[in-house]
Amino acid sequence: MAKLYLVLAALFGASGVALGAFGAHGLRDKVTENLLEAYKTGVQYQMLHALALLGVALLIQSRGVHLSLTLSGAFFVFGVVFFSGSLYALALGGPRWLGPVTPVGGTLMIAGWIALLIAAANFSK
Repeated sequence: MAKLYLVLAALFGASGVALGAFGAHGLRDKVTENLLEAYKTGVQYQMLHALALLGVALLIQSRGVHLSLTLSGAFFVFGVVFFSGSLYALALGGPRWLGPVTPVGGTLMIAGWIALLIAAANFSK
């Protein structure tokens, strides 16, 4: 599990940098300011959760596999896919029905942080 989360953290980080550069240079004059801001928010949350996922991977590596850590990582992964992915798609002209997907992704990200909190509470001293 640690290796999978480490690989996904690296992929999210690398693609986040690439998507950020694309947004800054390729979308600047092609989409409205509101859509560009939404796109930037997607990149920002993707990068933050790439780092969070890296932390989860390192915790699993050092502490072992625990349900709350496994769930935390899974929530972060699916949160990025739904939250950031829907914002990218909307900014690039995707269907409007993707709008309600964004808060689902945000909720998954919050669940990931709560699962990480539970993991921390359960760590033995």
